[in-house]
Amino acid sequence: MRSTSFDITVSDTILIEKSLAGDKIALENLIKKHQDWIYNVALTFTGDSEEAADLTQEVLIKVVTKLASFQQKSNFKTWVYRIVKNHFLNTKRGKYETNSLSFDEFGQGLDQLPNEPLSNYSFEVENKLLVKEAKISCMKGMLLCLDREQRMIYIIGELFEFADSIGSEIMEVSKENFRVKLHRTKKQLYNFMNNKCGLINKKNPCRCARKTAGFIKMGFVDPVNLHFQKKTITSINKVIDKKIETYKEEITSEYQKLYQEHPFVQSPIMLQSIKDLLSSKTIKETFNFE
Repeated sequence: MRSTSFDITVSDTILIEKSLAGDKIALENLIKKHQDWIYNVALTFTGDSEEAADLTQEVLIKVVTKLASFQQKSNFKTWVYRIVKNHFLNTKRGKYETNSLSFDEFGQGLDQLPNEPLSNYSFEVENKLLVKEAKISCMKGMLLCLDREQRMIYIIGELFEFADSIGSEIMEVSKENFRVKLHRTKKQLYNFMNNKCGLINKKNPCRCARKTAGFIKMGFVDPVNLHFQKKTITSINKVIDKKIETYKEEITSEYQKLYQEHPFVQSPIMLQSIKDLLSSKTIKETFNFE
């Protein structure tokens, strides 16, 4: 029987079986089920919405073309994230990565950015949204001070709270190695924030509202097109699975909460783009679509 509508509760296993049997709608639904997750990982990884959209499209093509090779020895999402990891770590450096800074350099840049009230300017967008955009942009920028492997480990293990058993499988390292790398990454990132950022440590002078005008002037915040708040579905902390046993004894960091409050946004890969992808000659031949 052909699939007729998209039901998020339909299991990946069923969608995969139907897809490989030539059900184009099932494959379309499998893509729709996972594309927002892939896009939000890409957005956090690159700090740029356009690059994130390109990476999402590239990963979806890989997922679809390799679907027949999925052996179901692991969870499908784990398999997808391994493709994400391999693709992201090996892709060409993005525009923000090309000029990525060390934490010291990033901190110096914040210090040198003048404190200036937004009331000096007039924008069509509400100031509170601009300040929120500046905060998210700055925090994404901090993540770019990490190397690519650290960033991916942080996204998997801290932001989306994957168990070390899954994280190690995605990163293709031992569970102990994954935990050590995650601990070092969090320590490096959160120590910087605790010494520089005023969101939690109120002793620090850096405040998002004071730096927003500067971020706008430097092009890091677009007052017309808010990259991190478009098509918000919910927040990241609302979509992650319940915190797992591995982490229950660990004190949840206030800085982790800040990152998990970031918007979880809809992928810009539209339905027509998916249909175009599935209509390509390669995909038709792979899945025997008519």
